[in-house]
Amino acid sequence: MKVLDIFSYAWDGIRLRKLRAALTTLGVVIGVAAIVALLSLGEGFRVEMTSQFERGFALNTLTVTAGRGFGFGMGESASEFYLVVNDTRAINQIDGVSMATAVISKSVSIASGNRTRTVTVVGVNFTQYSEIYSSTFLAEDGTIPLSPTNDTIVLGARIANPWRNGTILAKVGDDINLTWATGPISKPTIKSYVFHVAAVLKEIGGFGIGGPSDNQVYIPISTAQAIFETDQVNQILIQLVDSSQTTIDSVTEAAEALFDDKVTVMSPTAMLNTVSSVFSVIELFLAGIAGISLLVAGIGIMNIMIVSVLERTREIGILKSLGMKDRTVLIIFLSEAALIGLLGAVVGITLGWGLANVVSRFGFAMMGSVAGGGQTAQVHGTGVSGGLTITPILTPGVLLGALVFGVATSVLFGLYPARRASKLNPVEALRHE
Repeated sequence: MKVLDIFSYAWDGIRLRKLRAALTTLGVVIGVAAIVALLSLGEGFRVEMTSQFERGFALNTLTVTAGRGFGFGMGESASEFYLVVNDTRAINQIDGVSMATAVISKSVSIASGNRTRTVTVVGVNFTQYSEIYSSTFLAEDGTIPLSPTNDTIVLGARIANPWRNGTILAKVGDDINLTWATGPISKPTIKSYVFHVAAVLKEIGGFGIGGPSDNQVYIPISTAQAIFETDQVNQILIQLVDSSQTTIDSVTEAAEALFDDKVTVMSPTAMLNTVSSVFSVIELFLAGIAGISLLVAGIGIMNIMIVSVLERTREIGILKSLGMKDRTVLIIFLSEAALIGLLGAVVGITLGWGLANVVSRFGFAMMGSVAGGGQTAQVHGTGVSGGLTITPILTPGVLLGALVFGVATSVLFGLYPARRASKLNPVEALRHE
């Protein structure tokens, strides 16, 4: 038989058993839909996270934190070693360093009128910080002062307008009060300081890891040293003369040697590589979970096709008595399995893509609203906490992989029933009732 005739015969076999074929195909649809939905959401999340990291980090900037570990204050301290503001002077002497600036951060309560919330206050040198993050540390209202007074404060976009409903916590020209606790936990001392709002930053989006954030406020570092009574810094930012890997490596080695390997120096490139590696593992894990459902569907296909062979034993006997070869019978049944897999894969890809977009548009928005206590940011205009936008991405690799996996699984599990059909003795098959 010709290939076209074989597929036509196989398709007729499916059409004559519509309900059974539909239920068999449903298993493939569910499995492929799960794979497509999870992987497209995973890829969208990876791309968005990478974008947010690139926004948060200046590519020609290194971040130095005390201790050995992942960085940003999460490494293990080496003999209570810590960085101080004046350490920037030594770092500035390293070849390849354009500028080093210290950052002090502390969790405080901020009050304006009768509204209060907890935020992170960041003490920085406004001039240097603006130069390092020239694309994100920008004022929407007011002006970021390059020579600020001691009571100057700059607000992140989500601090000034946290609820996005027209209710403003503070605006340029307002006075706000910062309150924090010092001393032992058993007998803390409550301190406060009044600041004058000089500017509100443009919305940045993302998480602000290592850079400006919508959910932070900024004060002069000299003021932070005075009111928090410390020269200890959370991190030191190093701006390099260029973003070449050679400069990054040489400055990293020099900075680690300067502090006797008691610091962690993190580069944007290393961070992005780490993030990409983590997400690759996560995507593989998600694909494995989704693939289990497809294997279950394959078992269903095998069962249904075995029943089909039993029901069509007499038909197979007639075909073989008319001269049809064993190989042709095998190909016919494999073609039925392949058509079921192909149909299920196509429908599953469409359904999975639609499901991913629904979850992206509404699911993350609801989670963001709950996590943020009703505060939302942008996810296709609906929102997720922190300004994270998840747009599902269906890559050609995922599309082709889902299609091939759906068909291959169906053919693989249909192989045994097809082989059983091809090996039937025509005389015994004709006697079958």
